[in-house]
Amino acid sequence: MILASNHASFLDPPLVGAGVRRGINYLARESLFRFPIVGWVLRRWNSVPVDREGGGAKGLKAILERLLAGGAIILFPEGTRSHDGRLQAARSGIGLTVIKSAAPVIPVRVFGTYEAFGRHMSFPRPRRVTVKYGEPMRFEALRAEAKTCAKPRLKEIYQQVADEIMAAISRLEPHADTNTG
Repeated sequence: MILASNHASFLDPPLVGAGVRRGINYLARESLFRFPIVGWVLRRWNSVPVDREGGGAKGLKAILERLLAGGAIILFPEGTRSHDGRLQAARSGIGLTVIKSAAPVIPVRVFGTYEAFGRHMSFPRPRRVTVKYGEPMRFEALRAEAKTCAKPRLKEIYQQVADEIMAAISRLEPHADTNTG
């Protein structure tokens, strides 16, 4: 399965993963693996190194291998942490991953992590955070269409999937049935 979450803070990956009762694979910038302690932690967390400057084919292959083997992975449709705490537009990369896999997508929304440890902060602050998990999304019709369509339509499908996932994330609201920490 793919857990697709908004991204406001470095706190998001472990918080999203903490609410799931199975092993999770994470993505991390390839350059972070060079730092001894950070690299060790990332390897222990089953992180997939991703080259954000390059084509990313190696990272995509590793992600798909883990998904096709029945694994779960956290992806951030926005591609990077928010600069202001608000939801950003989705990038088409998650659409490509969804279409090339058979995995269901679980939309996830984190609340409060920007206030706790946004990119403008040097140290985390104690704040209430909430993680809300949505209902599984399946994209069988678009996956079937993607197998036979022309390349321009394929790019549209990737973005359509990404946009549908971000729309589902945006509809999630914190309620009493939410995991909080």
